[in-house]
Amino acid sequence: MTRTVEVGAQVAYTDVGAGSPVVWLHGSGPGATGMSNFGGNLPAFGNYRNIVVDLPGWGSSPRPATDEPLIFDAAQRVCAVMTALGIERAHLVGNSYGGAVAMRIAMRHPDRVDRLVLMAPGGVLPADAPPWPVGLDRLFAYMAADKPSRAAMAEFVRLMVFDETLATESLIDERYESSLRAHPELPIPPNFGDLTPDLHLVAAPTLLVWGREDQTVPLAWASKILEGIPDAELRVLPHCRHWVQYERAPEFNHIVSEFLRGGATAAAEG
Repeated sequence: MTRTVEVGAQVAYTDVGAGSPVVWLHGSGPGATGMSNFGGNLPAFGNYRNIVVDLPGWGSSPRPATDEPLIFDAAQRVCAVMTALGIERAHLVGNSYGGAVAMRIAMRHPDRVDRLVLMAPGGVLPADAPPWPVGLDRLFAYMAADKPSRAAMAEFVRLMVFDETLATESLIDERYESSLRAHPELPIPPNFGDLTPDLHLVAAPTLLVWGREDQTVPLAWASKILEGIPDAELRVLPHCRHWVQYERAPEFNHIVSEFLRGGATAAAEG
């Protein structure tokens, strides 16, 4: 069941399970919500308290007015949500835009982050990034449209997966209808925020998970993050694009569960 908490603005979240907390942060694609990104993964993490957030401007969380870069503002609000829920420290799992938000939290509030899992995160662009990869190009075009179409959503969803049979009609419908509910909120401020200068501040053990065929945040962009975060490792899954947690769910669940257990073991031994 979706709940809301007031942290200067209403933020929606789902709270599932019991145990060490894991905060799940979704991407910025049209129609994205916390549960649409991660709902299928949660049964594999039943021994954790899973806090699945709708980031401001997506799902059931309205976008507050802010002059801050989008990533920076969202990170502060997620920290405030953690405080409001009595969570001092948590594992963070974020994909794409949500990965950028998770990195920002780890940079500015290292005491609040145990382990960090990032799936093709945003916020760190190579100097030669433009022109945009086709996935980002379609994402921004959809959000800029006055009347976004289901056909445009279908094209976007198919670009997110290597196996296009996973882009089911029901998934396209779900994302399209969710995007229409949020459409007045959709235009994205031009300033997301650049995390590149502060990568060295991420002290948490970090797992990068990437689809080899990602057409949205390409694998070639991983090197700067991998080199910049002191304690980072990279797992690459072949025959997979941007939605690693969806397209390769069993492998993703296993890899991440093992990584998070390492965090719990280290904490216990320490």
